[in-house]
Amino acid sequence: MSGHEFRFFLSCDINLPLTLRVDRLEGNLPQSFVPSEVEAAAEIQIAELFVECALYIDGALFGLPTRTRLESSGQPYCWNELITFSTKYRDLTPQAQLTLTVLDVSCGSANCVVGGATISLFNKQKQLRTGRQKLRLWPKEEADGSIPTSTPGKVPKHELDEIERLERLVNKYERGRIQCIDWLDRLTFKAIDKLKERECSISGKSHLSLIVELCSFEHTVVFQETGANFLAPAPVSSTNELVVVWDPEVGRTNPSEHKQLKLARSLTRGIIDKDLKPSSNERKLIQKILKYPPTRTLAGDERQLLWKFRFSLMSEKKALTKFLRCVEWSDLQEAKQAIELMGKWETIDVTDALELLSPVFESEEVRAYAVSVLERADDDELQCYLLQLVQALRFERSDKSRLSVFLVQRALSNIELASFLRWYVAVEFHDPAYAKRFYYTYDMLEDCMMKLKIGPDGEEDGFMLWQSLVRQTELTAQLCSIMKDVRNVRGSTQKKIGKLRELLSGLLSELTYFDEPIRSPLAPRTLITGIVPSESSLFKSALHPHD
Repeated sequence: MSGHEFRFFLSCDINLPLTLRVDRLEGNLPQSFVPSEVEAAAEIQIAELFVECALYIDGALFGLPTRTRLESSGQPYCWNELITFSTKYRDLTPQAQLTLTVLDVSCGSANCVVGGATISLFNKQKQLRTGRQKLRLWPKEEADGSIPTSTPGKVPKHELDEIERLERLVNKYERGRIQCIDWLDRLTFKAIDKLKERECSISGKSHLSLIVELCSFEHTVVFQETGANFLAPAPVSSTNELVVVWDPEVGRTNPSEHKQLKLARSLTRGIIDKDLKPSSNERKLIQKILKYPPTRTLAGDERQLLWKFRFSLMSEKKALTKFLRCVEWSDLQEAKQAIELMGKWETIDVTDALELLSPVFESEEVRAYAVSVLERADDDELQCYLLQLVQALRFERSDKSRLSVFLVQRALSNIELASFLRWYVAVEFHDPAYAKRFYYTYDMLEDCMMKLKIGPDGEEDGFMLWQSLVRQTELTAQLCSIMKDVRNVRGSTQKKIGKLRELLSGLLSELTYFDEPIRSPLAPRTLITGIVPSESSLFKSALHPHD
């Protein structure tokens, strides 16, 4: 994304419930809530606090208030509790507000109000507030949801003290609004911590504040009313101030064009025109479309053309992937007809089947068809695409997909495929979004291989085969450890090579002979029985230049 682009979501498109996390209370409680020395000696119970959250729409209470649990551990009071409202982001208005009131139940029958604060969910630019928010509480006042509110939690800039001003800048930094400079950031945060300690040591200096965490999104969320096709234009300043303007219609479907396409793609018409043939000009345009690269998006008229002549294109295998891009998968009847035609289509090539495993195609039937085409490929061809196929596991609908089962089954009969599959899957464990899926495939490969009675070459059983693959990781880890020591050697490449041979001959002499042969990670059919120190050397590379 270039620096001049403004990417955003519309609030009317977010079908998620409004959530926030009530974190903690900062500052000193008023003296009336702190037990005196006499009361403390009499073991009077300390303040028991909870937070009551409510949503106000255009100044009126919307739904029922929600309360956190009681917190009686004393200062600092920390709830760290997620609050979820029944209202969704798409139902909010620009005047939506959250009220948060801190109450104490240790006062007796009636709850004592510690303080309250109100925060508007949208700022003046109609952008949704996100991330960490520090709200200054109004002592002994319940949060007011009217417009304008009498208990604003966001303090005006001219009233901010130094700590509050710095915390606002930290909040911007955490949301990526301020450039990250590692060495300078460390010095800055250290200085801020010292300033906080000094301010807190001054009696009565700190305000009572409530820390909350609002839900964050990948891009800025801009308010738009549900069903609206436009936003009210932002007021244009008479000064030279830069004004950000966005077009809410960018990327949206034209309703008139969509209706026309739906009528033209009538399924009843599809039954009538099975023998319809394209004209000479239409045939040329179709051939041009079929030569498009897989990454190119088809225009509306191009999609309509392929749909119109779908029956006459069934004998052209190159046309199937383009036809499947034209299907409105949200229309159940159209999707059903597309699946039926796919089964009757001329079988596509293995290379074209890879396109059907991209994130563009979510239909399980389409992805299963792609796997059935891959089953015709031999092991050598499959190995060429193995890395891409492992990446395609990310786009499957479930952990145990037909693709994952296919890859494991083919790996059981070919030790090279098994070795590379294990490595490709293992390197994806670091990705928290898909780690569970790749762990599942890894475990399935291990379980299936361990059950093999005799290996593919007739010499090793499944247990021995798997252990030979596991030892690849152990050997690689040892070699990486050695290279760390070798890189620290100052001098020419010959000195580094000398250090390498010294390590292999001395402390690490067990690497010169393996009790059990280890399969080479780069050529799994090659067995490594040991390392010869005198013939070991270092390759020249861009990462390790010759001195």
